[in-house]
Amino acid sequence: MRNPISRFLGHLVTCKDVSRLLSRQQEAPLTGWERIRMKWHLAVCRMCRVFEQQMRFVEEAMRRYRR
Repeated sequence: MRNPISRFLGHLVTCKDVSRLLSRQQEAPLTGWERIRMKWHLAVCRMCRVFEQQMRFVEEAMRRYRR
C-alpha cells in the first residue's frame, strides 16, 4: 500500500483533470506545475496510467500513419 502522503499528493488533481492534461499535451507542452501534478496522480491511479498508455499508442499510430 502506498504511503498516505503519496496518495494525498496524487489526488491533488482529479482523473478528469489528468485526462484533459494528457490530451492537451499532445498539442502543446504543459507547464512544470501541470507535469508535476499529473505525475503525482499517475503514481497512484492505475486507470489514468492505462489511459496514458492508450494515448501514447494512438499518438504513435497517428505518427506512423502520417508517413
